[in-house]
Amino acid sequence: MNEMQKPVIGFTCGDLNGIGLELILKTLGDHRLLEICTPVVFASNKSINFYRKSLPDINFNYASGKDFSRLNPKQVNIYPCWEEEVAITPGQLNETGGKYALISLKEAAQALKAGHIHGLVTAPIHKKNIQSADFNYSGHTPYLKDLFGVNDVVMFMVAENMRIGLVTEHVTVADVSKHITKESIISKLKIMHSSLQKDFGIDKPKIAVLGLNPHAGDEGLIGSEEENIIKPAIKEAKHNMLVFGPYSADAFFARGQYERFDAVLAMYHDQGLIPFKSLAIGEGVNFTAGLNAVRTSPDHGTAFDIAGKGKADHSSFMAATFECIEIIRLRFGYAEMRQNPLRKMSARILANAVDEKIEETE
Repeated sequence: MNEMQKPVIGFTCGDLNGIGLELILKTLGDHRLLEICTPVVFASNKSINFYRKSLPDINFNYASGKDFSRLNPKQVNIYPCWEEEVAITPGQLNETGGKYALISLKEAAQALKAGHIHGLVTAPIHKKNIQSADFNYSGHTPYLKDLFGVNDVVMFMVAENMRIGLVTEHVTVADVSKHITKESIISKLKIMHSSLQKDFGIDKPKIAVLGLNPHAGDEGLIGSEEENIIKPAIKEAKHNMLVFGPYSADAFFARGQYERFDAVLAMYHDQGLIPFKSLAIGEGVNFTAGLNAVRTSPDHGTAFDIAGKGKADHSSFMAATFECIEIIRLRFGYAEMRQNPLRKMSARILANAVDEKIEETE
């Protein structure tokens, strides 16, 4: 992609019986998006038309075809992943919804890997009905990790006022501590640090690490993970980045300490996502950090209860689309800067001039 080219953004349909296609229609129905990207929806013409009937106020025109070299930059493009008639039953959890969600995801992910599209926005799937011999994963994040053949990725929740990464994602609470290791924490910190630099334009990011146990273990009185695993991981990571902690999760968010950092590493899903969804300003976006491609998604699920009723709020999906485009542009600029020593030096001088030191407390 050159500096003047609009990025090509792919969109998966998600569960056919969920709100995915409605979100796509509402988001891409705003034709101003065509000024900043070329959209490609991985679905079928018939599925698009099914949901278009329930949204008569949305002016949604599209071109259809499988040739990436002939995409129409002035229209939404549909990449037809299947041609057969499919019984769409909004609001129902069934095998059909999962089957075609996976077909859409596989086609789109392969296009992303091959470089036919520059970024991917994924609509919500249901983790139960998408399971099959081809998809034995707890969600999009581990699937994309394996497809791209990378050692590790981070589920990175981003909003206007906070960014939260997770050490463990969709793991049962009973098993969380088994996955908290020094190596996993350091791996996540490295990915977050690199992502904050190249994907968010922060030259010297500051990262906070939460403890696992109440009160961050109280110096070993409540669990041993902080003393034996988390603190040694932070100590080692400090050689290469600005990282602080471990912090007691409840006080950290209640006192607004997250505002002093560029990102926070939480130990498990709810520890990070409950404060994120409670305190985030603007719409939250799920970003997969660590891939050599850009994938984002809204921070909500399939919403079967309102599917097919035209009631879905597409704000988070729109935010995921904008975030995808912005990260692509920042990555391009970062790559350009890395190739130009003068730009790189200027960026460092500027960053050092405005850098604020954080004293490690608690």
